[in-house]
Amino acid sequence: MQKYFGTDGIRGLVGKDPITPEFFLKLGWAVGRVLAKNRVSEGPAMVIIGKDTRISGYMFEAALESGLIAAGVDVGLVGPMPTPAIAYLTRTFQAAAGIVISASHNAYTDNGIKLFSPQGTKLGDEIELEIEAELDKPMVTAEKLGKARRLEDAEGRYIEFCKGSVPWGFNLEGLKIALDCANGATYSVAPKVFRELGAKVSTIGVSPDGLNINLDCGSTKMKALQRHVLETHADIGIAFDGDGDRVMFVDDGGEVLDGDQLLYLIAAYKREHNDSFKGVVGTLMSNFGFELALKKLDIPFVRANVGDRYVIEEMNKNDWTLGGESSGHIVCRCATTTGDGIISALQALLAVTHSGKPLAVLKQGMQKMPQVMINVPCEDKSALATHNGVQEALANAEQELADAGRVLLRPSGTEPVVRVMVEGKEQQQVQKVAEQLAAAVKQAGL
Repeated sequence: MQKYFGTDGIRGLVGKDPITPEFFLKLGWAVGRVLAKNRVSEGPAMVIIGKDTRISGYMFEAALESGLIAAGVDVGLVGPMPTPAIAYLTRTFQAAAGIVISASHNAYTDNGIKLFSPQGTKLGDEIELEIEAELDKPMVTAEKLGKARRLEDAEGRYIEFCKGSVPWGFNLEGLKIALDCANGATYSVAPKVFRELGAKVSTIGVSPDGLNINLDCGSTKMKALQRHVLETHADIGIAFDGDGDRVMFVDDGGEVLDGDQLLYLIAAYKREHNDSFKGVVGTLMSNFGFELALKKLDIPFVRANVGDRYVIEEMNKNDWTLGGESSGHIVCRCATTTGDGIISALQALLAVTHSGKPLAVLKQGMQKMPQVMINVPCEDKSALATHNGVQEALANAEQELADAGRVLLRPSGTEPVVRVMVEGKEQQQVQKVAEQLAAAVKQAGL
């Protein structure tokens, strides 16, 4: 069983479950040892290290670099860069692995890491287990040390890669776009991408100081961008999270579009213009209105467990190229290997510019259904499936909503709670059913 790795990298966070520079040093050593053991070609392996803008990243970067070098691995440093940029650069430089030091959308007090394979995908379970096994071994002096160098052209390469993800001749001329870069990893590259494609760009969240990443800005705190769009009369607002793998939009009226709505825009465009487009993967939390809108377009849809790893697994299983989550973590496999906020934004803008319609009009093809989520404390989450009272309440809820809604009991993977989620056409009915089901779970006393 994996001790350190979760579905999205190392679980440990600076603020909640402290991970120290010593841990990162040992982690660098462990990664280096595993890479050296599995390497086929001659010469030292190279690992690319990127990070977001939180202050602890500089300390952890130095520790990781030292551990890797001590294991005889060369290191390529790129500084603050979006998580998906590291996935791309790992492939481009034919590196043995890519490492991102980031806690994504969390506050600056947290930090962690994500690891990418040479193909720019998340590392497999087998490699993660090998790394964990090395972590528990004492460090020894390496016979040969690796070297570190700064990859000076990394940003330019990634900017060109993003621009190359849309068809030749695509441009954003005439569009006024407001960007919120969450004072995070996209603060430098994102404005350049959209300006070089012809948009008139205004920005917020582009002054990182190590402490303000995701602070009242970015894709998890949309009010700042909503205000900025209205104040600047922008056509579209685009918000990224701290490490740049999520994206949300704001229309010219200040209304937010989440990941489900952006996926709908991309899917509808691809259905019209790409004969090989096959379907979309969502998650258990994807809005029921999204599913119904895809059905109207005769676009197949399946749900995966929450988490980008599970979305990608389902995409691979079906040989599909589009999937994502309501949070704005969208995977466009036709363009890249992992969730990428900038590339996903460009794919959505491709649909908008081709339609010739304002975003506020185009989004009306999908109507989100009212959704209510209630978190109920629960220690024994495994007993839900067999508790008669809970199962009876669940059956009653499903019967009341019939085909006009959806009910989900989902044990949290990180907290001792059960998430009670209900969707339907009528807000009052959805609220009532959710409260009844939550009461049944609470009464069960699990």
